[in-house]
Amino acid sequence: MTDTLNIDEWLDWEGDRDRDSTLVVLMCGIAGSGKTTFSKRLEEQGFARLSIDEEVWNMHGRYGIDYPVEKYREYLDEAHASLRTKLASFIQDKKRVVVDSSFWSRSARDDYKRLIEHWGGEWKLIYLKVHPDELRKRLKVRSHRFDANAAFPITEETLNNFLNSFEEPQGEGEIVVEHE
Repeated sequence: MTDTLNIDEWLDWEGDRDRDSTLVVLMCGIAGSGKTTFSKRLEEQGFARLSIDEEVWNMHGRYGIDYPVEKYREYLDEAHASLRTKLASFIQDKKRVVVDSSFWSRSARDDYKRLIEHWGGEWKLIYLKVHPDELRKRLKVRSHRFDANAAFPITEETLNNFLNSFEEPQGEGEIVVEHE
């Protein structure tokens, strides 16, 4: 999917965006959908990249090794607070930003959109929609890594929980990048 995706095609704002505002791209999708791959490509084009997974890793270390599994939710909340602060600073500095997070709930997406608008930025929500069978294949490959972006294995049960709780963006100004 992301190998053939022309990012310029999706981010060609030159005709319709306020040049005095800062572009913030919100990546949205289930684990394994390609958010990190896509956001790293934007980083190569000069975007600052804020990753929730990397923020937890940098602040607290490795899931289940450097901290107990039970602390993950608390540390995730801390990481979101840190990302929000960094995001506001980047917007004020007129730095284009990509936020690499699942944004599984509409309320989380709306919260970040409000923050971006409050600081004078403009947002694009990119939803990477991938069929569950393809997610399973990707997650199987990813399960052999152990880094910030693959901090814990996504079991079939975990994936099913993600799929069942994910609130698919609809009518939120999203750009859907679909992979069968």
